[in-house]
Amino acid sequence: MIVRDTPRLFELLFAVRGSVLPRISPRILGFVLFSVAIVIIDSDLLRLPHTSVSALAGFGIALSLFLGFRNNAAYDRWWEGRRLWGQLIADVRSLGRETDLFLANPQLREKLLRTTIAFLHLHRMQLRKLPSSRKAQEWCGESFSEAPHPPCAAMDRMNEILVEAKREGALDGFGAKALTERLSSIAFAQAGCERIATTPLPFVYSLLVFRTTYLYALLLPFALLDSAGWMTPVFVGVVAYVFFGLAEVTEELAHPFGETVNSLPLDAMCRTMEISISKHLNLIPPAPLKPDRFYLS
Repeated sequence: MIVRDTPRLFELLFAVRGSVLPRISPRILGFVLFSVAIVIIDSDLLRLPHTSVSALAGFGIALSLFLGFRNNAAYDRWWEGRRLWGQLIADVRSLGRETDLFLANPQLREKLLRTTIAFLHLHRMQLRKLPSSRKAQEWCGESFSEAPHPPCAAMDRMNEILVEAKREGALDGFGAKALTERLSSIAFAQAGCERIATTPLPFVYSLLVFRTTYLYALLLPFALLDSAGWMTPVFVGVVAYVFFGLAEVTEELAHPFGETVNSLPLDAMCRTMEISISKHLNLIPPAPLKPDRFYLS
C-alpha cells in the first residue's frame, strides 16, 4: 500500500510509484500512434469517415457508468478486506489479555499465543497464494505446511491447546467460553478474507468494461478529426489514460490481498500483532515495518 502525504505539483505530475501508468502506457502509446496514423491518412491519403462527437458522448457516459460501478464494487472488496484485518488485530490483542486473565498455565498460554502468531502468518501467505511462511514455524516451532489448509491446521492446534488446558484444570468453564468465542471471531474474519480472495468480481464486468474501453478508444479519433485536427492524438491519449487507468486501478483493488503497491499491507499488520503479543510473551517487541519508498508491504 502506498503511504504518503498529498503530493505537490511536481510530484503529482511525475510520481510513478503507486501509479498504474507503467502498466497502461503501452496501450496509451498504441492508441496515440493509431490516432496519428488516422490523422495522416485522412489529411494526405484518403478521406476517412468523420463521426460526430455527440455520437460518442452517450457511449462515453455509458462507459463511465460501467467503470464507476465496477470501481465501487472493487473498492468495497478492498475496504471489507481492511475491516476484516482490523478485526483480526483487535481479536488478537483481546486474546492476549484474555489468556493472561483466564489461562493459568504459563506454558500453555505461551504456546497458544505463539500458535496465534503462526496462524496469522499462515493466513497471510494463504491469501497471497504463497508457500507457507517460515515465520510461522519460527514462532510456534511447528510446521503446518503439509496440512491441506495450513491456517485451519494452526487454528485447530489453538483449539487443542484450550482443550488440554481445560482438561488439566488450568482453564475454568467461563474462561473456556470466552477464549472459544474469541477463536470463533478470529475464524469468522479468516473466512471473510478467504471469501473475498476466492470470489473474484464477475468476469462479465471485466469483459464488458475492457471491451467497451477498447472500442471507444478506437472510434474516438474519427469523432475528433474535424474539431481537433492534429491535436487528435493528444486528446485520445488523455482519454485512454483516464479510462484504462480507472480499469487498471479497479483490477488492483478487486484483489486486496495481493502484492501490488495498492494492495493491503498484510506484512505490516502481522508485525503490528507481533508487537501486541510480545508483551504477553515477555519478549522485546520488534520494530514496526516502515514504508520503503512510500510502499508499505
